[in-house]
Amino acid sequence: MQAPVDAALDGRRADTTVFSVLFAISFCHLLNDMMQSLLPAIYPGLKADFQLDFGQVGLITLTYQITASILQPLVGLYADRRPTPLALPGGTLFSLAGLLVLSRAHAYPVLLAGAALLGMGSSVFHPESSRVARMASGGRHGLAQSLFQVGGNAGQALGPLAAALVVVRWGQSSLAFFALLALLSCAILWQVGQWYRHYGLPRLAQSGAKQRDTPPASAEARRGIAVLLALIFSKYVYLASLTSYFTFYLIHRFGVSVENAQYHLFLFLGAVAVGTVLGGPVGDRFGRKRVIWFSILGTLPFTLMLPHASLFWTAPLTIAIGLILASAFPAIVVFAQELVPGKVGMISGLFFGFSFGMGGLGAAVLGELADHIGIEAVYQICAFLPLIGLLAALLPNTTRRS
Repeated sequence: MQAPVDAALDGRRADTTVFSVLFAISFCHLLNDMMQSLLPAIYPGLKADFQLDFGQVGLITLTYQITASILQPLVGLYADRRPTPLALPGGTLFSLAGLLVLSRAHAYPVLLAGAALLGMGSSVFHPESSRVARMASGGRHGLAQSLFQVGGNAGQALGPLAAALVVVRWGQSSLAFFALLALLSCAILWQVGQWYRHYGLPRLAQSGAKQRDTPPASAEARRGIAVLLALIFSKYVYLASLTSYFTFYLIHRFGVSVENAQYHLFLFLGAVAVGTVLGGPVGDRFGRKRVIWFSILGTLPFTLMLPHASLFWTAPLTIAIGLILASAFPAIVVFAQELVPGKVGMISGLFFGFSFGMGGLGAAVLGELADHIGIEAVYQICAFLPLIGLLAALLPNTTRRS
């Protein structure tokens, strides 16, 4: 995988977008998140095999996502102070170990250990890869974040499909096959790390110097970060309701098969991928605030209708929710990076980590609710989460189009 390094030689200036590097990390994001998304995709099988309740299923998600949530800001902060290009390929080894542990797990604590290892892999990959996306962006930060993010969303969509085609048929032990993908990712990220070392860091220093010329007021920055984190809470708790429990909802309410439910989840996650790739460039062109407003509040009519829809209308509604809701994250990350110039790693780690943590906490809380009030009632409650999007009115302006 020499292409990212060779192609980058033609565009060392900070104002040149290095698409070869962006495509490389996007593909690795696909591999990473496909491996990660195999975990929730196999929940129905684990629930039956290990005789788990919804609360225990939620605790698996909490273990995975809290591990990533706590570590990601720390990894990002460390990288801001002492960049470590080879952390990218090294982090994939945690994901490899996590899948191998999950493939052989025969007790619930071992499942939790495998989930924690997967979280550690993500804790290294996401903040460092987001940093590389900004390095290679050439000033087109929304586009770069979207290209990076869409790889992850595509991987999340492929996870349930891979589970339906492979894991459901050949069982838990087949997870070991997917661990081989970590080795492919490691080889690609090794080459990206070389570009990072020789060309990426000088580019980031140039763009960072320009941003530091006109920093926003610290009070505005703190207020903006707090609002953006609240929006992440709204977005990822709702996403947790679908990624962790949508298959159970479909099976319980409509009596579909596990395989059929996985295909519905694949459609939703595919829509999330499309929404992500559109959100960044639209934010670059029309302003990030507009994208954030539309993304969070725009889902409200569809989330309110979903708990009352038939099976026929459930798929179109979840596709619309995925398309609209996913468009916010690239805009949110870039907006936050502009509020706190020179702290790309810390901000990326904070927002990726917080999104993981809120997703994990949401999954755990929603699992407990599902045990007590039923899975259908959970979706009726979650339908109102997009109302938190009204907080976008409090976002400050940045020096760039917002």
